[in-house]
Amino acid sequence: MKTTPTPIYDAPSERTGHWWRLHRGEDVVLSLVLGAMVLLPLIEILLRSMLSVGIANAATLVQHGVLMVGMLGAAVAAREGRLLAMGGLASALPAPLQRPARMFAAAVAMAVSATLADASLAFVAVEREGGNLLAYGVPLWWAQAVMPLGFALIAVRIAVRSGETPRARFVTVALAAGLWLLAQAAGSGVTTPGLILVLFAAALGAPVFMVLGGAALALFAGDGLPLAAIPLNHYQLTVNPSLPAIPLFTLAGYFLAEGGAPNRLIRVFRALFGRFRGSAAVVTVLLTAFFTSFTGASGVTILALGGLLMPLLAGVRYPERAGIGLITSGSSLGVLIPPALPLILYAIIARQPIETMLLAAVLPAMAMTTLLMLLGIWRQPKEACGDRVDRGETLAAVNAAKWELAIPLVTFGGLASGLVTPTETAALTALYAFFIEVVIYRDLSLRRDVPRVMTECGLLVGGIILILGMALGFTNYLIDAQITEQVSDWVQSSITSPWVFLLALNLVLLLVGAFMDIFSAIIVVTPLIVPIGKAFGIDPVHLGIIFLANMELGFLTPPVGMNLFFASYRFGKPVGEVARAVLPALAVLGAGVLLITYWPALSLFLPRLVAH
Repeated sequence: MKTTPTPIYDAPSERTGHWWRLHRGEDVVLSLVLGAMVLLPLIEILLRSMLSVGIANAATLVQHGVLMVGMLGAAVAAREGRLLAMGGLASALPAPLQRPARMFAAAVAMAVSATLADASLAFVAVEREGGNLLAYGVPLWWAQAVMPLGFALIAVRIAVRSGETPRARFVTVALAAGLWLLAQAAGSGVTTPGLILVLFAAALGAPVFMVLGGAALALFAGDGLPLAAIPLNHYQLTVNPSLPAIPLFTLAGYFLAEGGAPNRLIRVFRALFGRFRGSAAVVTVLLTAFFTSFTGASGVTILALGGLLMPLLAGVRYPERAGIGLITSGSSLGVLIPPALPLILYAIIARQPIETMLLAAVLPAMAMTTLLMLLGIWRQPKEACGDRVDRGETLAAVNAAKWELAIPLVTFGGLASGLVTPTETAALTALYAFFIEVVIYRDLSLRRDVPRVMTECGLLVGGIILILGMALGFTNYLIDAQITEQVSDWVQSSITSPWVFLLALNLVLLLVGAFMDIFSAIIVVTPLIVPIGKAFGIDPVHLGIIFLANMELGFLTPPVGMNLFFASYRFGKPVGEVARAVLPALAVLGAGVLLITYWPALSLFLPRLVAH
């Protein structure tokens, strides 16, 4: 199931009275760590180019910044009741059962979080004995200690949000303690009941990380493996050298989305295309895809741009349902548009060069975007036409947005130059976005807006990284148990044609995209399909584009596509109505997926051209 935009626990926020200073302190620390992650790579570039020296262990410091942002951001998300959650079956139950169902889901989530905190403590204790240093004499375990602290905070906050009264919270904590004691007593027999319990809690609305982390805990405990291996996997993922690009590009996207960039870019596109029929559809598709490619969150794009784009579409008498469908589906296109975060994550997991994956996505992204724009143009009334704008307005619009229009040059110029790493490019992009929105345009206040935007970014990134870490623990169990090899052998013995395999792969990935969030799907599914694809002679880069194109469809697949929930929330329409609105886009984008699947050159042409 997909994640939903609404909190899964309905108790009032704990941000009141004497808690305010603690929460404010968390927000400040989170913002400072993100700021340090931006500045350290840039200072490293300057020192390297001007003095041929660098900061000791700068890359390691930035990587551990990801660990801190991940855990602190997840703790803030838990505090605000915004941990990414599975679709809540609890809301479909009879009214008297809804609150007990949510309390039960919270109790399971709390028990899993407490177990992860305990396992993280054991991991940190081992690392402390190792005596490794982070930088400048600082022990490495000091940074790693954020893991048990973060999981403990998440457990406490889930308990706090599990009920409106102290009695309800006490019942949740008692139930969580009972579940934890039962799991300890079950020993190696915990696997089956543990998995059933986790899946049941997931159906009732428990967070996504709990599902993956709880499943990993049950499987590891059942085989007698040390539970500390799960936080170890989480730690190894967060300090991956390529992962800092994800929070940094996301931060750049947040600065743009929260500033005046959407209005200026809308003005530019209206000036360029306003005289043509279908111009409003073109503007909608291009803008939604652009912002999702940077923020990594299609839901953020729908919430941020929906209110701006619907009046634009209404102004040309675009049908309301078609407009909702266009905004909802256009926001999914950013998955394939560089520097999309899923592209970077797939490159990390599949062990492919990030630059190669970004290049490979360019033509497929153009194809999918063009198909959706053609659909949007076709659905716009024939008698409707856009505003006629003179040349002076066009030049004025471009001049007003020139700094934002230069962002692709900053990003791709850094990547193409070979002089800076992807992380340094992401840091440069984030600083550039900050500078133009705060200093040049002054749309964001340095004191009032920037900390809020950085906290929001950290909250989103923390929730995603928490899911990734738990998914990696689950995936590593599958690999250690040789399940991936068994799946590969079975597929190769059952299917002999690469064409048939690709068709079957699309069907499976469509289901995966419908029932899993894209980030955990990348972690869990990629190690399964890459070896099989290689056995059929399919390039891992091409396979990755196929995978992510299918994930775009998953955002829109009824009844649980994530974008459907965000659009329902933003436009005040039932989920069923939004689902009907995106069906034409699903059909068109499905044709695009088949085009990408059976025409490998669309994905591989640019990487091979650059390689030669």
